[in-house]
Amino acid sequence: MATNTQIPSLDGAAQIPAYLARPAGTPKAAIIVIPEIFGVNPGIRQKCESWASEGYLALAPDIFWRFAPGVELDPDVPEQLQEAFGYFGQYDPDLGIQDIEAAIHHIRRTEGVSKVGLVGYCLGGRMAYMAAARTDIDASVGYYGVMIDTMLNESHAIANPLMLHIPTADHFVGPEAQAAIHAGLDNHPKVTLHDYEGLDHGFAAEMGDRRNEAGAQLADARTREFLAANLA
Repeated sequence: MATNTQIPSLDGAAQIPAYLARPAGTPKAAIIVIPEIFGVNPGIRQKCESWASEGYLALAPDIFWRFAPGVELDPDVPEQLQEAFGYFGQYDPDLGIQDIEAAIHHIRRTEGVSKVGLVGYCLGGRMAYMAAARTDIDASVGYYGVMIDTMLNESHAIANPLMLHIPTADHFVGPEAQAAIHAGLDNHPKVTLHDYEGLDHGFAAEMGDRRNEAGAQLADARTREFLAANLA
């Protein structure tokens, strides 16, 4: 069962729109899905529904709710891709972390699910890293390591498991940035990195031109196993 819902912001002054997918029975844990820069579009809703089919409560907050609520974009349409880049420029990740905190609180207090993981894509991958460093999320997974190389000074604060999927041909995260991520995180006891040789940004999208079927299947299998182990 899936529905559009709202959750209270961290300060209680506003309501954050979100997409919520419930499992058939009692949730075994919860997963917050942080979208790419394209909003809670059909691909993100499909990811939530997939998690619900595996027994998880899945919640995807509208990350652009402050300035573009309800926006859904298609990365394969050039005009919509440019629109998404504009929203990315407006997005404040520090406020985004507050929204993740709000989602964690809502899931634990209102939904009554104690174990909470997070899976983020693109911008959401950066937020997965930030959540691991700045919140008490139980486990996090980030796809495509956007800007993580600029935040490695926060790695000491990562206390719970984090997995990052890094496509080596990512045209938004170049070789130097990837090398910095490996240098900064390879030896971190809580961090697991996976490289995907020759794959580009967005390879694990549910639909569209960017998807690489083999790479997506491999990364998603690793994600499922990682979260099953760390949200038990």
